[in-house]
Amino acid sequence: MAVASLGLTLVTLGVADLDRSRAFYVAMGLSPSPQGTESVVFFQMAGCVLGLYPRAALADDAMVDAAGSGFAGVTLACNLDAPEDVDAMIARAVAAGGKLVKPGQKVFWGGYSGYFADPDGHLWEVAHNPFFPMDDRGILAIG
Repeated sequence: MAVASLGLTLVTLGVADLDRSRAFYVAMGLSPSPQGTESVVFFQMAGCVLGLYPRAALADDAMVDAAGSGFAGVTLACNLDAPEDVDAMIARAVAAGGKLVKPGQKVFWGGYSGYFADPDGHLWEVAHNPFFPMDDRGILAIG
């Protein structure tokens, strides 16, 4: 039997307040899936699913300490078609209750990006990368 290759299909964020986080991501334009329950929320995104689950329960499931803090060494990213789209998405996140971390700006690698944090501090990079094209479904296509 062949071993499947590693792929990213679902990202689950541990959150302090499920209702607050659901409201934030709905304000960001995502629609909750009917696959969710009272204790977990799922959103279909281009190419994968975003899940929200109580932080303590997620840590318990992974058998790790839930008290982690500071930079976790992970950012989520959203690539968009133009620098103006980056600024608009960051503004939308701030208006929905997120925190501005780094305003959109030209970056050393030739693109344009900025960062916001969701209500639980999960970092999102929003970028326009002219070297990474998007397909007609909005999925990053790097070859």
